[in-house]
Amino acid sequence: MARTQAGSGPSLGPGVPPRDTQEPYGRGKVDERFAELEDPLHEIPDDAIVDAAAIFRESRVDEVLDEMDRDLIALQHVKGRIREIAALLLVDRLRRSIGLEASAPTLHMSFTGNPGTGKTTVAAKMGKILYKLGYVRKGHVVSVTRDDLVGQYVGHTAPKTREVLKKAMGGVLFIDEAYHIYRVDNERDYGQETVELLLQVMENERENIVVIMAGYKEQMGRFFADVPGLSSRIAHHIDFPDYSPDELMEIARLMAEQQRYRLSDEAERTFTDYLKLRVGQPQFANGRSIRNALDRARMRQAIRLYAGGRDGSRLTKKDLVTIEAEDVLKSRVFEGGFYQEQEPTDDEARTD
Repeated sequence: MARTQAGSGPSLGPGVPPRDTQEPYGRGKVDERFAELEDPLHEIPDDAIVDAAAIFRESRVDEVLDEMDRDLIALQHVKGRIREIAALLLVDRLRRSIGLEASAPTLHMSFTGNPGTGKTTVAAKMGKILYKLGYVRKGHVVSVTRDDLVGQYVGHTAPKTREVLKKAMGGVLFIDEAYHIYRVDNERDYGQETVELLLQVMENERENIVVIMAGYKEQMGRFFADVPGLSSRIAHHIDFPDYSPDELMEIARLMAEQQRYRLSDEAERTFTDYLKLRVGQPQFANGRSIRNALDRARMRQAIRLYAGGRDGSRLTKKDLVTIEAEDVLKSRVFEGGFYQEQEPTDDEARTD
């Protein structure tokens, strides 16, 4: 990738201004007591006080972590890893506040797990954390797949990839099903250009973009093995486990509440029976499948209420907010046959 003059980052193409790297990773002003020191490691007294409380308060990163706890059921290991990364970044910010410079930590990540386990949601929270701590300028998340990066003919791939990278600069690039980017068994696959550009940016632009690659664990393992240099650029590998039936039921309650609905006691028992059957069927997608099941239950509730209202039945607020057992029981899952669920495509960012 071409370099511009000293002090500027790599060019992503015509019309894209070079990035000023004089203040990488939001270093800001160094404490006035230490600003003029040439060697802070040796010249700053070991007992010098660092205003940690002020920096913690200013960052407000605890708000994002608390939000993550509220929005995501279970996933304690995943939440723990995100808190570890937040701690690393907070301490790095404390160090920078007194001039203790160090190379920027590598923050590129790999999220592995089945669909609907929260990968996209955690990527969004990570973007907020990075922004609040000054490690990215915007904190936005650009979600893409192979189709957004790889072209269909010679000369098409590089411009597509550069455009995506330009949009993601200052934030997080989330690549879903990343193993589809490059098909190593096809020597004519244009994805190789995308991989080469990603490798350059992940190394040279670590202070301006965080790349998160996501997908099934086994396929991601093969992908890293097939692409030399990729795994070494990713510092954090986080696995997202499937949810247990109890956790799925808790997710259903949370999703219903967020939509201003509730399940009756009998509906909860029926939904538990639904889960026991649905989990063992193909294409079950954890939280995403729960969302779809609730959407269908809402539809059946609406049909039921519409029929009653048309016949003159008196409706109350309780009727409007309550999903009953019959709204769940009408699912094809209870018919005893194979149930095929349509796999969502572009809704994951809102529901995962």
